[in-house]
Amino acid sequence: MIRLEQKWQTVVVLFFVAGLNYADRTAISAVFPLVRADLALTDVALAAIGSVFLWAYAVGSPFAGYLADRLSRSRLVVLSLLGWSVATIATAFVHDLTAMLLTRVFLGIAECAYLPAAVALIADHHDSDTRATAMGIHLAGLNAGLIGGGFLCGYIGEHFGWRLDFLILGAAGFLLSLIAHLILRDRSAATPQTASIGLQRSLNIFRLVTADAVFLEAMLIAIGTWMFFNWLPLYFKETFNLSLAAAGFSGTFMIQAAAVTGTVGGGVLSDRLSRGIVSRRVLILAVCYFLAAPFLTIFILRPGFTIVSASIFAYSLFRSVGSSNEHPILCEVLPPDLRATAIGIMNTANCMAGGIGVLAAGYMKKDWGLGGVFTGVSVVVFTAGTIVLVSYLLLVRRRPVPRVECHIT
Repeated sequence: MIRLEQKWQTVVVLFFVAGLNYADRTAISAVFPLVRADLALTDVALAAIGSVFLWAYAVGSPFAGYLADRLSRSRLVVLSLLGWSVATIATAFVHDLTAMLLTRVFLGIAECAYLPAAVALIADHHDSDTRATAMGIHLAGLNAGLIGGGFLCGYIGEHFGWRLDFLILGAAGFLLSLIAHLILRDRSAATPQTASIGLQRSLNIFRLVTADAVFLEAMLIAIGTWMFFNWLPLYFKETFNLSLAAAGFSGTFMIQAAAVTGTVGGGVLSDRLSRGIVSRRVLILAVCYFLAAPFLTIFILRPGFTIVSASIFAYSLFRSVGSSNEHPILCEVLPPDLRATAIGIMNTANCMAGGIGVLAAGYMKKDWGLGGVFTGVSVVVFTAGTIVLVSYLLLVRRRPVPRVECHIT
């Protein structure tokens, strides 16, 4: 009974930490117009603010995952939270582009330690019967942070200045770090290894075709995801002449409300349908991406606000139901002492691709418009679905993957 309570307490705390994690990293996009005016920035400079964060996050992620497989995962979560809260507060005091870029690099380095440790910690406390559900709730926290962060930061920034946003978020991080320190615990039966694990063993992760497919499709999805995170509020501001608060809300609510619903519902659905068979999770992932891709083609028609919002909601819902299978798949085809390393590798690929996507959107905005850029994301999502389906047909369907592949040596 105590173990059951602890494993769900862990998920609840990490839900809120995850929410703050994404609120801190994406709050800047909700106040782009204010930052652009205050610091006299171009669209490309705004894109660079998003990209340098992602690239710093990407560089640090493999090391963060490696450490999370060897040190206390709960302590790494707390230290990461404290670090990124300092970076968030520092953002409130920048006065030029160079200082802003430095704080974004610091934020990326601090935040990259969180996700590998958090996902592996959840996997330690939950077996395959509840793992996708628990991870879906955690992912919902990430998306909920985007909704609240986008709306509140837009409102506060418009009425009190954008710098106050980052002071409030940083203070919230210090408070939450204390709560996390008091509640989070490593599961004694699955404490990360303290002995050195060879680099060759870690690199052998790439010998698993299922893991390779997840890495590649997640990287492609990240291109579109980060384009939306960074540019959707500005799209609503420029296209429909909304206030900053309304643009911040519209640019996050539809996509993230659907993501919250999709990740929680997708986790429950995956646990129910897969019943411990990894191949079923892989198939759900592919099918959901194929269902999501067509909804983004609506941007090419330059539709009204209602149709755009509905299409974004539908796209995000199917994409998030599919993506809720990524972490469970990796955690079930890999042994416990390589899970955080794998998440770190995936984060690196995602953030490198996402940073390129954000910067590319900044360059293409002038010629294509943001609507044209978002339409192009549909091709990327369809390609990701195809990669997953091919991996299912060539590997999983012919040689069913067992519940846990722990044969890497």
